[in-house]
Amino acid sequence: MMGTMGKMAALAADPREDAFRKLFRFYRQCRPGTADLRGVIDFTQALPAPGCGYGAHKVFRSPLSVSSVSEQDACRAGLQPVSKWKAYGLEGYPGFIFIPNPFLPGYQRHWVKQCLKLYSRKPNVCNLDKHMVPEETRDLWGQSQELLRNKDVNKKRPRSLLEKLRWVTLGYHYNWDNKTYSADHYTPFPPDLAYLSEQVAAACGFQGFQAEAGILNYYRLDSTLGIHVDRSELDHSKPLLSFSFGQSAIFLLGGLKRDEVPTAMFMHSGDIMVMSGFSRLLNHAVPRVLPNFDGTSLPCCLEIPLPDALPAGSVAEPCSLEDWQVCANYLQTARVNMTVRQVLAPGQDWEERETETTSENACHLDDKDNEAKRPRMNPNS
Repeated sequence: MMGTMGKMAALAADPREDAFRKLFRFYRQCRPGTADLRGVIDFTQALPAPGCGYGAHKVFRSPLSVSSVSEQDACRAGLQPVSKWKAYGLEGYPGFIFIPNPFLPGYQRHWVKQCLKLYSRKPNVCNLDKHMVPEETRDLWGQSQELLRNKDVNKKRPRSLLEKLRWVTLGYHYNWDNKTYSADHYTPFPPDLAYLSEQVAAACGFQGFQAEAGILNYYRLDSTLGIHVDRSELDHSKPLLSFSFGQSAIFLLGGLKRDEVPTAMFMHSGDIMVMSGFSRLLNHAVPRVLPNFDGTSLPCCLEIPLPDALPAGSVAEPCSLEDWQVCANYLQTARVNMTVRQVLAPGQDWEERETETTSENACHLDDKDNEAKRPRMNPNS
């Protein structure tokens, strides 16, 4: 059987692919529990897991602005006090910060439920809208919960609408055709997610961050996110925040060009990534979603329920056992990612914004051989 180095050598021998694409294909084809993953950085250990591989020397502790977020404000967002967080950067990637799960026990459940039950509702926009009439996509949760509550992963059955969901946009809705935002395509941004984002941004030194647009990605175990750059937002000094829940994934962070070898890292449930400045313009991708490492259906951090008594002013809401059963069954074979952005620079108006913006974006590769040019969903899958 060909070892990891042999596989890498075979990939490197193909002159038609750039360095990023070669590593993307390598991890897309990798097998969990093998040496294929030894070069992937695990920030829960701040080392690649297991052993030492490419990128291990790049990890360093990143300072946080502890005084910018009070313990009460962090708790309201379902976060531990900032003084207890660990944050890391990578040499050669200025503006990149990785925060391993800073959530208080149980609070990830709130955000999972919001992504599946609330944020997927109208008037927010989703990939299913182009394939179905508005009445059919108004409440995906309501139409899916019975199928998911009785889900048996070992039996074939029709997929629920939530299982066909691939993306949802919030706030200023991203236009996948012309790759822009516009003032007339807007719905109110969820206040709980805005508050969470503001606290995380402030802790990372970005006071005054305004959550104006969000893209939620819903991954199956065979889903990928294609190589792309996020440049639709004009002010790249403002961070892009990324929150992960559910099954783990491999994230690749590359350079300004695709011929630069990317660094691979795990994103586990509850992990947060912050990209600003230089790192906002770097190629990145998700080549692989991985089933839970310890063999159980869900990461242990999701097994803990929300506390019965939530703190005063908490943005989190109780999650019933019935609702969590639907969420948990969904996450057995899925991952949810929330990305939050500030669209407009301070003092900028939309007329100025619309004359200056340009973008390049990509999305899920549900077909293992063909890269999608834009987010799409096969209604029969």
